[in-house]
Amino acid sequence: MTGQVLTTDCVPLANSLIDVWQTDAQGRYDNTGNKLRGHQFTDVKGRYWLETIVPGLYPGRTRHLHIKVQAPNRPVLTTQLYLPEEPLNESDFLFQPELIMAIQDTADGKQARFDFVL
Repeated sequence: MTGQVLTTDCVPLANSLIDVWQTDAQGRYDNTGNKLRGHQFTDVKGRYWLETIVPGLYPGRTRHLHIKVQAPNRPVLTTQLYLPEEPLNESDFLFQPELIMAIQDTADGKQARFDFVL
């Protein structure tokens, strides 16, 4: 998964905190450790990149990743990102189509992209 954190004027936001957590392939959250949870800071061009798995289905929800983004001296954005063409997207009460990641199949697996605009 890759992307950038940008202002509404498309200016990259360096040193933005990206915090991600998700379920494992069976749809379970690790509530005792840090499996499939982590954070990083964007580089000088506001870019981030992380390697993860496709999250499993959590009961009552479509596949999703939890994300918090905070640029220096700005409020925290807490949201979720979704996968395209998931059968449960439309029935998920929190689903928002503007939060679908762009995903491509590659030789190494799937490549997702999402840019955050703060």
